[in-house]
Amino acid sequence: MRLLLFFDLPMHNKKEIKIYTQFRKYLIQNGYLMVQYSVYCKLFANREAAVKHVQILKRNIPAKGIVHVMLVTEKQYARMEILIGGKSVQEKLAGSKAFVKL
Repeated sequence: MRLLLFFDLPMHNKKEIKIYTQFRKYLIQNGYLMVQYSVYCKLFANREAAVKHVQILKRNIPAKGIVHVMLVTEKQYARMEILIGGKSVQEKLAGSKAFVKL
């Protein structure tokens, strides 16, 4: 199971930029991989674990901006098409493996 997180946070002043940076660091420290700017992905063993994580995530999101999450299965994620560009470094490392040790 993969949790895709999409966010758009305001960055008009230094305080907002700091909040954006802290949120991005929070995601990385908690095992998220960047798919592209403001789109992150995290792997879970099952749906139940992902749903529990969303509850934790709700307590750590910024007050302003937009944050969306979407749960997809590995099969659904594997069917994603890249129309231009290529896989990110993180995606190349993770590939289709459920869990990766770095």
